[in-house]
Amino acid sequence: MDSMNVRMSFFGFVLLTLAACSAAVNAAQLPDFQQIVRDSSPAVVKIIVEQGSGSRQPGVDEIPEELRRFFEFRGAPPSQQERMGLGSGFIISEDGYILTNNHVVEGADSVVVRMSDRREFDAEIIGTDPRSDLALLRVDADDLPTLKLAADDDLEVGEWVLAIGSPFGLDYSVSAGIVSAKGRSLPTEQNENYVPFIQTDVAINPGNSGGPLFNLDGEVVGVNSQIFTRSGGSIGLSFAIPAAVARNVVEQLQESGRVTRGWLGVTIQDVDKNLAESFGLKRPRGALVAEVSKDSPAERGGLRSGDIVITFDGKDIPTSADLPHVVGLVAPGTRVDVEVMRDKSPKTLTVEVGGLGADESYTLTSGKLSGDTGGRLGMEVEAVPAESLERFGINGGVVVRDVTPGSVAAEAGIRVGDVITLIDTSPIKSTEAFEQAVDSLAEGSSVPMRLIRDGSPLFIGLKLPK
Repeated sequence: MDSMNVRMSFFGFVLLTLAACSAAVNAAQLPDFQQIVRDSSPAVVKIIVEQGSGSRQPGVDEIPEELRRFFEFRGAPPSQQERMGLGSGFIISEDGYILTNNHVVEGADSVVVRMSDRREFDAEIIGTDPRSDLALLRVDADDLPTLKLAADDDLEVGEWVLAIGSPFGLDYSVSAGIVSAKGRSLPTEQNENYVPFIQTDVAINPGNSGGPLFNLDGEVVGVNSQIFTRSGGSIGLSFAIPAAVARNVVEQLQESGRVTRGWLGVTIQDVDKNLAESFGLKRPRGALVAEVSKDSPAERGGLRSGDIVITFDGKDIPTSADLPHVVGLVAPGTRVDVEVMRDKSPKTLTVEVGGLGADESYTLTSGKLSGDTGGRLGMEVEAVPAESLERFGINGGVVVRDVTPGSVAAEAGIRVGDVITLIDTSPIKSTEAFEQAVDSLAEGSSVPMRLIRDGSPLFIGLKLPK
């Protein structure tokens, strides 16, 4: 019995030892955020905004009841004529420059910055950039703690990241997670998408906006900007503005108080499988130019409707959403090489990038692609009326008046009212030109068709049956 007890004790000891070793190994593999929090928290600030009642800022009445008691107000609570907005930010220079989100301070009557040591400063808004949702503030102070924007954009999916901010007014809360994706395109209400957002599963909530996102080296790799939620709280989908975009915006706001970014003057759309085949690509990639604005940098550089931009300034363009991200970071006046696919062959152009100011309405947008495949052709067309030619700014074309149900045209998604202006490389300026172009199409071939739908140009890839 004693021998059995000894053996059982020995095995128990071994099991406990193995369990302890396993726990130690697992703990060693997990990141330790304590030093980052100790070093970085002093430079993270709370932004308190007061503004008129007509603003869009989140007010105290929008915060869950059980959390309102955590709020601290300067003096008396805000009156009915004023609302208090809250956000986060971080100090980027010892002489008082602070970075936050534009939507945190937009429409502000006054902005107060509260430090982690409870000091408060009235802040001046140096400049804002709604397109990137960034704003630069400054307070009258010296020798402040600072954070460093990451110098290299080498953040990887799966990498650990950490956020510090004031969700729901709870000061200096820390949350951690991983990078879920990079280069997320989230177009604005104006259909602009100049920011390649970092997606993370870090718990970000209202009040975190404008706060820093750190890597394990303690560098700021992003500025927390927005969340996707159905409940008002975090569901693991948060988005941050990359450090590269933030650096560019900060430099311009410090120098001139405004931001100018690169502009081409094109309408673009994505390339699907059928379009890729019809344009001579082995796989879908690039940004298909659906329209080139008159007197734009793109037109002066020789870009044409139907070109597919493959690389821009030496950077690959996997999808149409990637082109605005790259163009926006190029300084106006810079000459860059643009590789395009034209007539199923690669071609390199040199384009001088134009400038798009914060107060200008020009956009580099992505056209929406409708329809998938086509063929020969099952539809009736007629010449475009003269008044429509003038309205669309074209010198010819045919308008679709009927699509036969079940035909190849119907399966392609071609609609009554579509104006066809190009089939493959043949301009369509009349019904005769349309008939000749259709008759010349080889069986089993894939060709692009350019049309105008609801006033916007787009391409559809036509794959003819064999």
